[in-house]
Amino acid sequence: MPVHILANKGDVAERVLIVGDPGRAKLLSSLLQNPRLVNENRSFLVYTGKYNGVDISIATHGIGGPSAAIVLEELIMLGGRTFIRYGTTGALIPEINLGEYIIVAGASYNHGGVIYQYLREDSCIAATPDFYILNSLVQNFQKEGLKFHIGNVFSSDAFYAEDEEFVKRWSSRGNIAVEMECATIFAVGRMKGVRTGAVLVVSDNLAKGGVWISREDLENSVMRGAKAILDTLSKL
Repeated sequence: MPVHILANKGDVAERVLIVGDPGRAKLLSSLLQNPRLVNENRSFLVYTGKYNGVDISIATHGIGGPSAAIVLEELIMLGGRTFIRYGTTGALIPEINLGEYIIVAGASYNHGGVIYQYLREDSCIAATPDFYILNSLVQNFQKEGLKFHIGNVFSSDAFYAEDEEFVKRWSSRGNIAVEMECATIFAVGRMKGVRTGAVLVVSDNLAKGGVWISREDLENSVMRGAKAILDTLSKL
């Protein structure tokens, strides 16, 4: 049984929206009907309610791959089967503007760390989302008229370790943004036989000098995109 998320089976829905920030989990829980807080241990807030008549949970996975892996494993223990990460990201190409969305098609990552410990050998695994989740997200974001980009991201383990060549190095390898959890969520999800996907809100653009979105504009973008993601989860 879980040792971090102190909930019981039945408290967590099969469909789960996962976010890094507990404040964002609390904010998004307002979109559920009759949300109830089923875990607050270690600030991994988990809310469960209904959306369009379907049971959905909103859970906090914290920062970085190791934290995300722990939470994903424990949510699976509690009955979660379909997961969409909804987080923030720094764009690596100048064409992407603040407040826009990235629907993640795959995630690059450095060899080692949490994924290496799962594989236990010098090999790699395709860190990609479930195709049907990806396709449904694209359709629902189009339906809502939201500006989005589809592409690969780099999942970094070190928020403050970027050097002057960071943007050039990772964008030249086909990545349009950087974040910290998608590769782990996709890889662990595939190994555990559950479905995963991810949508990211662009909070800053490293290719434009690292300018950041305002807190108010970020919150507005998060709430606008949430409907398309919750619609996707409720219909899968």
